[in-house]
Amino acid sequence: MHILLIEDDLDLGRALQAALRVEHFTSEWLRRAADAPAALDAARVDCVLLDLNLPDASGFELLRRWRGSGVRVPVIVITARSAIEDRLAGLDGGADDFVIKPFDTTELAARVRAVVRRSARQASGHWTVGALEIEPGRREARLQGEALALSPREFQLLLELAREPGAVVAKDQLAQRLQPLGDPLDFAAIEVHVSNLRKKVGAERVRTVRGVGYLLEP
Repeated sequence: MHILLIEDDLDLGRALQAALRVEHFTSEWLRRAADAPAALDAARVDCVLLDLNLPDASGFELLRRWRGSGVRVPVIVITARSAIEDRLAGLDGGADDFVIKPFDTTELAARVRAVVRRSARQASGHWTVGALEIEPGRREARLQGEALALSPREFQLLLELAREPGAVVAKDQLAQRLQPLGDPLDFAAIEVHVSNLRKKVGAERVRTVRGVGYLLEP
């Protein structure tokens, strides 16, 4: 899971990135609204952690701009503002959650998983796709109740395909999601990981859509 962190406080930014790594999240950290992308690529960013008090603009303005342009990536507002008016403004402005500083980082990670889960149309932290069971928070997967010995890359691949079973995930989207920092994974490597995943979950569950990508049979 890849997180975009927009927070100007140096100590908090460093602490959050360290906490995200412990939760097996990758992250990018920006400190100004001006550095934030005008649009968010859902193929690359799973969730945004957005501070409201940025040095060059209000986080509210950034959030409104994103939602106004059709961006649907989950956004969690993190702020020291505790007034109900601020919380309502954030939620009404398109935030998916609102967390008051100081907060527990393990709770924040749980909230990230919750908003991503809702975005992926999964009702709980236990994803079920036919005989497959996936627990993203525990990084575990089972087939017909038996634990699957998946490599980290295979697990991430399965998670990406399970976000919307039956929908095709393009190869270029997988390339970016499987390696959000640095150069995207090359297609040959993706084919190897798909082949290995098929051996473990059953070849009939992961279907190739020629010239486009792959889908997980629902």
